Amino acid sequence: MSIRVFVVDDHELFRSGVRSELSEGLEIVGDAGEVAEAVDGIRATRPDVVLLDVHLPGGGGRQVIEATRGERPQTRFLALSVSDAAEDVIGVIRAGARGYVTKSISADDLNAAVRRVHEGDAVFSPRLAGFVLDTFSADVPTPVDPELDLLTAREREVLRFIARGYAYKEVAHELGIAAKTVETHVSAVLRKLQLSNRYELTRWASDRRLV
Repeated sequence: MSIRVFVVDDHELFRSGVRSELSEGLEIVGDAGEVAEAVDGIRATRPDVVLLDVHLPGGGGRQVIEATRGERPQTRFLALSVSDAAEDVIGVIRAGARGYVTKSISADDLNAAVRRVHEGDAVFSPRLAGFVLDTFSADVPTPVDPELDLLTAREREVLRFIARGYAYKEVAHELGIAAKTVETHVSAVLRKLQLSNRYELTRWASDRRLV
């Protein structure tokens, strides 16, 4: 029996691309480009899996999940977005998505991800899995880290991106700030932590499971 898939993305060309890439056994039963249309479509078609962009006209993927999850608890949601910003990932996971992959995913991996989510697995792009696990283990008491406490919330945010290999311009784009501001934050982090370069910063962050 085929897995019924509903695609939500505000770019029609992207929806057409997904339709052409899904393999045998995955049946697209509908698609939508904005929140209200997606909610109505999911209610009407009753899909097994919803492939869901995070940013949509009229709201976002989180609103789609919150509006339909209670009515269709058996429907699984898999976020598929160009964004890998922490707030986007955590937002839809908290709302009830079973996974989050970026649009750089290959067709074969996307097909596998849809099947795994349908089976009940949680699926994440490799670079996202670490901070998702960190976030959802936040309720577990952790030792106080005096060094980490030296950093502001924005410095920690910049630190995570830098430690994951982002260039200054990429961090600036993700956070909506100037590249020069990113450079200033990195300099402040290095100074506060008494580190010399990005390599040492990445090791420091990895040792604390921040990436």
